[in-house]
Amino acid sequence: METVGPIQMLTLAFPGNRFSGEILPELDRLKSAGVVRIIDLLIVRKDTEGHTMVATASDLDFEEATALGSYLGALAGFAAAGPAGVERGAIAGAADLADGHIFDDDDIFRVTQVLDRNTSAIMILLEHTWARELLDAVTRANGIELMNEWIEHDAVLSMGPMSGAIDEPKAGPRLESDTDSPDDA
Repeated sequence: METVGPIQMLTLAFPGNRFSGEILPELDRLKSAGVVRIIDLLIVRKDTEGHTMVATASDLDFEEATALGSYLGALAGFAAAGPAGVERGAIAGAADLADGHIFDDDDIFRVTQVLDRNTSAIMILLEHTWARELLDAVTRANGIELMNEWIEHDAVLSMGPMSGAIDEPKAGPRLESDTDSPDDA
C-alpha cells in the first residue's frame, strides 16, 4: 500500500442552513491540487420541522477503500492484540471499508439526535495527501514521528516560549534606555 498522509477529522456545523455555494468548490479545488483526498464525508441536514436529509461521499474506489481498511484494521488489530491481531484486524478493516465509508448508521443516528433543527453538520475525514512525500522522506531517513497535533490558531501564542509573551514580563536583563550610556554600566 502506498504511503497514507495524515488523516484529519473535521466536523462543522451550520446553524440556519445558510450556504453560499463556496464550500464544495473550494474542497474540489484542494482535491484537484493534490492537497487533500476525502476518505469519507457525511452531511446531515435537519430542517425547521425536524426532518433530516443524509448524504455521503468518498474519493476512494473499491480497491483503495479495502486497502486502506486493511491497513487501518491491521493497525487496530496490532494495538488490540499485538502481532497476533494484525491479520484478523486487516481482514475486518477491509470488510468494514468495502462500501467506501467509515461513517456508519450509528454515526448518522448520533448526529441526527444531537443536531438542532434548521442546522446542518458535516463530518469529513480528510487525508492530507500533500504530506505523503514528506513522510516518505522521513521514513528513508529512519525518522520516527514523535507527535502530530493540530493546534487551534488562538492556542499558538499560549504554547512554548511565546506563552509568557502576553503576560507581565518577568525580571530579567535591564534594557538600555536613551538616557543610559555605555559608561554607566
